[in-house]
Amino acid sequence: VQLQASGGGLVQAGGSLRLSCAASGRTSIRNLMGWFRQAPGKEREFVAAIRRSDDSTYYLDSVKGRFTISRDNAKNTVYLQMNSLRPEDTAVYYCAAHLGGTYYQPNSYDIWGQGTQVTVSS
Repeated sequence: VQLQASGGGLVQAGGSLRLSCAASGRTSIRNLMGWFRQAPGKEREFVAAIRRSDDSTYYLDSVKGRFTISRDNAKNTVYLQMNSLRPEDTAVYYCAAHLGGTYYQPNSYDIWGQGTQVTVSS
């Protein structure tokens, strides 16, 4: 059971990146998948989540209208399209599989990818 995140990098403010999270094993049957981020010296925070059963999506207020989460169930992959990036979006981004509980709480997720660094320069 693994999650493999990729797609991070260095981009100028206003630019775009697309993160991918490929799931293998039984993780592929999880209904809710999420993205979190953690900046240096800060706690890990919820960014976005998507529910497989009805394609419901949830977002951190500061990314609404700029980020879009989507999933390709056939490929067992979740994406995070990030547009209009800002320096404050700089962080390590993690994908995670939801186990139970509140969707925006990190402790509701039990399987985590290795993280991918996103750096936005001003």
